[in-house]
Amino acid sequence: MPEQISTVSSTALRSFIAACFQATGMPEADATTAADLMTKADLIGQDGHGVFRLPMYIRRIRAGGLNVNARFRRVQERSATALIDGDNGLGHLVMHHATELAMEKAEKTGIAWVGARHSNHAGPASLYAMMPLKKDMIGLYIAVGSANHLPPWGGTEMLLSTNPIAVAIPAMNRPPIVLDMATTVAAYGKVKTAAQRGQQMPEGWMIDRNGDPLTDPARAAEGFLLPIGGPKGYGLSLIFGILAGTLNGAAFGRDVIDFNADATSVTNTGHLILALDVKAFADPAEFRHGIDKVWEEMKSSPLLPGVKEIRLPGERLQRVLAERSDTGIPISAPLRAQLAGVASDLGVDPL
Repeated sequence: MPEQISTVSSTALRSFIAACFQATGMPEADATTAADLMTKADLIGQDGHGVFRLPMYIRRIRAGGLNVNARFRRVQERSATALIDGDNGLGHLVMHHATELAMEKAEKTGIAWVGARHSNHAGPASLYAMMPLKKDMIGLYIAVGSANHLPPWGGTEMLLSTNPIAVAIPAMNRPPIVLDMATTVAAYGKVKTAAQRGQQMPEGWMIDRNGDPLTDPARAAEGFLLPIGGPKGYGLSLIFGILAGTLNGAAFGRDVIDFNADATSVTNTGHLILALDVKAFADPAEFRHGIDKVWEEMKSSPLLPGVKEIRLPGERLQRVLAERSDTGIPISAPLRAQLAGVASDLGVDPL
């Protein structure tokens, strides 16, 4: 049976998300910022990290697991670094603040690294890596995932998460290069969206505890995600978790709270954002033209049989952004029903 999909404009979705957050007591300015970021996630095709997550965020807020009146403070600070305490606020707001601070510092120092602790799930990594692009900067973002879905290589206890990384690099006439990837073959958000839509997962995403392929997302709790590149992906997840978690005094390993299953416990999610000012190394215009040349060289490579085109990281993102800005953001029937329930509970107008 074909999946039932309807669309909603970004303007309507943004207003709906903001209204829901405001109904929980979140200040209007914060609700607007969070809604902007979540809508952007859907506009760029990150369906598992946009409005799909709203019911979970609202559930945590109403259960007392997330602070809608968070006040961020700088725990440590030097000229090119800072550590932010997010006061258990929404991750989008914590990281928006941290990224703005990193850009401000990088304008003076050339490069800045800002870590964050006592945060929460913040949506797709690319949101924050792309923010420095507007300042002719390269952005790099890493986070500890909000639930463990990966064991150490050869083990069975899930001590690691998808621990994503995103890097955004500005170009001149081409789209920016934007790499956004989990250290697992698939992000867990894709497993959750597949489950909601009644779809099966491809082999290679997950295995069960006997090592056999697991393709039914409804049985995801019986197994775990696979790392990219086998032990190499495990190594990346470990290192990223240390940098974004342990270094910041945030949760890592057994301390990570599964925010999918626990709506009340403080997650103490850790992130980091690095902003690098291109001017510290090169003329920005020359560098951006150089990235255009990289695009042209990659795209001009002779193709293997059966391959239609070579794509660069971020190319699909820009195409989806253009399409959804024009035709609307797709919302599945099960998700629309969930959002209608949220609206009813909060007393706001539904989509």
